Amino acid sequence: MSKNIMIQGTMSNVGKSIIVAGLCRLLAQDGYNVAPFKSQNMSSISYTVDGRLEMARAQMVQAEAAGILPNVSMNPILLKPVTDIGSEVIVNGESRGVMNAKAYYDYKTQLIPEILSAYNTLAKRHDIIVIEGAGSPAEINLKQNDIVNMGLAELVDAPVVLVGDIDCGGVFAQLVGTLNLLEEKERARIKGLIINKFRGDINLLKPGITMLEEKAEKPVLGVVPYLSVDIEDEDSLSVRSRDKQSLATHMTYEEKNHQYDILATALRENLDIDMLYGLL
Repeated sequence: MSKNIMIQGTMSNVGKSIIVAGLCRLLAQDGYNVAPFKSQNMSSISYTVDGRLEMARAQMVQAEAAGILPNVSMNPILLKPVTDIGSEVIVNGESRGVMNAKAYYDYKTQLIPEILSAYNTLAKRHDIIVIEGAGSPAEINLKQNDIVNMGLAELVDAPVVLVGDIDCGGVFAQLVGTLNLLEEKERARIKGLIINKFRGDINLLKPGITMLEEKAEKPVLGVVPYLSVDIEDEDSLSVRSRDKQSLATHMTYEEKNHQYDILATALRENLDIDMLYGLL
C-alpha cells in the first residue's frame, strides 16, 4: 500500500506546486518511486499526453521532477476557463463540455469515483503519492462537497502540511486564520506548517515562529527561502506563469533536471525532513 502526504496552501500562489515538485524530486533522490496527484486543477495551460489527452502542466512538471512519465491519472479533472463564469471540464484527459460555475459545483461530486479510481491507479504503481490541494481549504462558501482540499484528504486519508507565503505579507495571519476557519477534524489532519518565499535574516523571524507554533498548536516544519528557480509554479493565468512555461519549453533535459535538484536541495536544507518522513 502506498503512502501519501498532502500539501495545501493558505491561498493560491503560495508555492504549493513548487513545494510538491521539490518533494517529488527529494523522495525520488532517496530511492522512492513517487508520483504527484491533484484531483482538480484550473488552468488555461495544459499538457497533452499521447497526442490527445489533456492534463495540467503543473502535474507534468511534478512528474518530470519525480523522474516518471506524466499520466492523466495525476490530474483527473482539469478546468480550462473559457469565460469569467465558465470552464471546459476535462475528465481523465477528455472534454465533457463547458459548464458555468454553478452547474459544475452541482456536478462535481459525481466525479468522486473517477478521482478515486485515478488515485488508486497511482497508488498501485508508486511507493508515495504527493498530493497538491487547490486555493485554500478555508473557503467556507465552497467547503461543502469539496473534492480537492480537505474533502480529498479525508477520502484518501492523507496527512496535510499547510503552506503560507511570507513574501506577500501577513503569513502568520494566513496560517492561523486558515486553521481557525477549519472544523476540528480538519485541523487535526494538519500535521505541520511551512513558511515559503522567505527573504532576509532568519534570526529576525524566529520569535514569530515560536509565537506561531503556540497560537497554531502545530509545528513549523521549516522556512523555505525565496528561490529563483526556472520551474513553472502555480497553474494560473498570470503573465509570470506563461513566461516560465515559455522558458521551460526551451530548456534542455539536463537544464531542467538541474533546476529540480536545486529545488530539492533547498527543501532538504530548510525543512525538517525527518518529521516529513514521519508523516508518511
